[in-house]
Amino acid sequence: MGALYGPVAFIWIVIGCIFAGAVHDYFSGMVSLRHNGAQFPTIVGKYLGEKLKYITTIVSILLMVLVAAAFTAAPAQLLTQITPLNFTSWLLIIFAYLVLAAILPINKVIGRVYPIFGAILIFMAVLIGIGLFFFDYSIPNLTLSNLHPGELPIWPLLMVTISCGAISGFHSTQSPILARTLKKESEGRKVFYGAMIGEGVIAMIWAAAGMTFFGSTGALNTALEAGGPAGVVNEISLTTLGTFGGILAILGIVVLPITTGDTALRSSRMMLAELLTQVTKKDFKGKGKLALLIIPIAGPALFLSTIDYSFLWRYVGGSNQIVATVMLWTAAMYLVKNNKFHWICSIPALFMTAVVSTYWFYAPEGFNLDYGISLTLGMVIWLAVLAWFVRQLVKHKTAGKDEDSDVKVG
Repeated sequence: MGALYGPVAFIWIVIGCIFAGAVHDYFSGMVSLRHNGAQFPTIVGKYLGEKLKYITTIVSILLMVLVAAAFTAAPAQLLTQITPLNFTSWLLIIFAYLVLAAILPINKVIGRVYPIFGAILIFMAVLIGIGLFFFDYSIPNLTLSNLHPGELPIWPLLMVTISCGAISGFHSTQSPILARTLKKESEGRKVFYGAMIGEGVIAMIWAAAGMTFFGSTGALNTALEAGGPAGVVNEISLTTLGTFGGILAILGIVVLPITTGDTALRSSRMMLAELLTQVTKKDFKGKGKLALLIIPIAGPALFLSTIDYSFLWRYVGGSNQIVATVMLWTAAMYLVKNNKFHWICSIPALFMTAVVSTYWFYAPEGFNLDYGISLTLGMVIWLAVLAWFVRQLVKHKTAGKDEDSDVKVG
């Protein structure tokens, strides 16, 4: 849907992916690794405070519920169209898999099938990219103009609409799963940073396909209204790659979103287990896994049959970027406290703070305020966060000088 804005989407994907998304993914994974595979909220609590830890846990689990809903509705709807089974039947089948994959050890299901699905995703994107050239589609020239048919503003909506291909807070909730599987820290660059760059390349290909295949952003918008994102991907794949492309499209539209849903539920289960263990001092990590799964599964089950996908995706995007912003600030404070070059995280953190604060004031699912008022209030929030961060820098610098004085006196 980000392709509706036109070629300006390319700029956000490239800049966002390199300087924000890949940085976010790398530090979310490596900081978790440095803390024995700790969950995202636990890391937040260590560097941003215990109060924010509990808020982050709630927001992260909510994000997981929304992701599971968004990435399960589309596959169930498509399977309903091409098979005799109805929507409810496919919903039950998909959720049965989600529960199974979320409970079993990672090497039993997820670890075995994910490499295959990842290869399909890359192979499909490469073929689509090649197909765009063979069919002589005209890729639009790079421009900063807003080509959105609904004339929705680029700032901050583009940065929220295109999340997975540029920066995604959901990735920080998944990083501990990967961090616990790494054999050495040197693997982190390709596993976390490199994977996000790869996702950015895939996002560029599909953005180009969306802009060129239908001829205009208006025609793309019509296609989205008729068949949704799944219908658009299916049409592009069938036309560009034929029957083989149709098979790949089905695999991409059905299998890949479902595998996002299973890791979402797995992460929410792990977060709940870790939080309840800390709060109650009881062991929730080995027992009661099915009970814990009731919470993140109940929400998607209710939403899937009633919520419009585009409306649901806006909530996914908004909450997703809140989590991403919190992770960037967590990484920035990690670097500050370890006397490292923090600007690599604090600059994108400041940028994303402006994005999410303005977004929630302006968006219909937020406060739905006038655009000008939203920009002003977003700037106020941004200045307040900047002032907080400057205080943290001064406090850390002062504490460092005091420690040096104590050492000299001693």
